[in-house]
Amino acid sequence: MAKVEQWKEKDVLFYFLLPYSPELNLIEILWRKLKYQWLDFDAYKSFENLKEKLNFVLNNFGIKCDIKF
Repeated sequence: MAKVEQWKEKDVLFYFLLPYSPELNLIEILWRKLKYQWLDFDAYKSFENLKEKLNFVLNNFGIKCDIKF
């Protein structure tokens, strides 16, 4: 804690984040969009089907699959 006080004196700002902050992690936002909006429920029927659907989303990201951060 002594170092923290020294850094505060030098106007260093600290932001303590929670151990898990999905709203601050862009990949979490992307993953949520992928799971709940871009992939149909039938994508999970088989591993091959999931790979095919994931490839479609990844190949069309920014074209047909868009996200605003």
